[in-house]
Amino acid sequence: MTSMQAASAVNRFGLGAGPGELQTVAGDPRGWLLAQLQPAPLPVAFDGLPDSADYLRQYRALGQLRKQSREAKAQGQDDAAQKAQREARLAMQQGQLQELALRQRVAVVSSVGFRERLVRFWSNHFAISVDKRIASLFAAPMEREAIRPHVTGKFSDLLLAVERHPGMLLYLDNAQSIGDDSKAAINAARRAGGKNKNGRRGLNENLAREIMELHTLGVNAGYRQQDVTEFARAITGWSVARENEHGDANAFVFRPNAHEPGPRQVFGKTYRQQGEQQGIAVLHTLAVHPATAQHVSLQLARHFIADTPPPALVQRMAKAWLASEGHLPTVYRAMLDDDAAWQPAARKFKTPDDFFVSALRACGLQGQDDLTLVVRLQAQLGQPLFQPRSPAGFGDVAADWGGPDALFKRVQAAQAIAERLQDMQGSTPLALGEAALGSGLDAQTATALRRAESVQQGVALLLASPAFQWRS
Repeated sequence: MTSMQAASAVNRFGLGAGPGELQTVAGDPRGWLLAQLQPAPLPVAFDGLPDSADYLRQYRALGQLRKQSREAKAQGQDDAAQKAQREARLAMQQGQLQELALRQRVAVVSSVGFRERLVRFWSNHFAISVDKRIASLFAAPMEREAIRPHVTGKFSDLLLAVERHPGMLLYLDNAQSIGDDSKAAINAARRAGGKNKNGRRGLNENLAREIMELHTLGVNAGYRQQDVTEFARAITGWSVARENEHGDANAFVFRPNAHEPGPRQVFGKTYRQQGEQQGIAVLHTLAVHPATAQHVSLQLARHFIADTPPPALVQRMAKAWLASEGHLPTVYRAMLDDDAAWQPAARKFKTPDDFFVSALRACGLQGQDDLTLVVRLQAQLGQPLFQPRSPAGFGDVAADWGGPDALFKRVQAAQAIAERLQDMQGSTPLALGEAALGSGLDAQTATALRRAESVQQGVALLLASPAFQWRS
């Protein structure tokens, strides 16, 4: 049983076994997981990366170059401005690709796979999609700045950090939201001679709606449209620093003139706080609401245990949530301490991201060329990094990823990864399979690995095998 639990700890709760990892964990699988719930510094690999304020400056500088390029083109001048714009855009794109590859490398080499999986879970829970250009620079920084520091803290802190991050504020359009009766709206109406009270701006409900529907309560919690509108009013003024404007470390600013004055009533509770504190108070209430405890506990259990997790397990997690006021390690512990989490039926089909990270870990591949290849292959399998195309994030059940075409593409991806392996330093595909899957390596796959005619063929067979497609 211990060997089975070790395989589950590393492969299902973690990111997949690297060479020798199953033996390291075998003595105390649950203890290995629980030890990762302590506060920890950010990976040193991220030191020196641009922060959100830096990216915001880059984005605005590119906008200026784009404007200059248009003006030069209109005047029939040379293409120096256009060349400068192209170079700046290319440098920005290369920087983004390098950060994505670095993010994957951190996952591939990590010795705390459970913690890294928690980061990925929350990053998808609070999804922003880079296909919206205004938010494209901030997905990876939001994960670094708002999610990583709080995955083993209180949900209320995580929630507040995410919703105030420029990535979320720009993605869901709250940066331009102003209250109908705010000073900014009144001044705009005066400038327009009273013809248009709000000018071209007004209240935007996107962020408020997604916070309630996706991030906290869940769609079936019983709130009404009026609750969404009132919450949207409570977070008016939550915005992003303009050029030469001082914001906090992540470029968040609160604009009092854009905030809707007066008390707000959201989901049966009245909030009389002033300014920025009003939205913060609503978030704190939502963070510990029973509907949030139930909704997010179900999402966690679905991600780690099974597509349809045992209801009793979810209830125990939700109870731990409420008793601890959303202390996430307490909720994780309730999940790990439940025997249902360790049953053979508890398994998950790998998403493309799971597949690639576990494959690189199994093969010991971590070079920049390998990671850049994987970023491209992952997009071909339907899960481009930080691009779910919806605030709901990527799907998290087998039906989302197990179609025939997707499986065929995995076979091709397995071959592409296997070709990167030139020397296994005396190891064999069978030994690689045993190290990666442990007790999950079935007899049929083991026989195929023994009979492989080359290292590359054997590794491709392992990575394409049914056993490797599951986090068991």
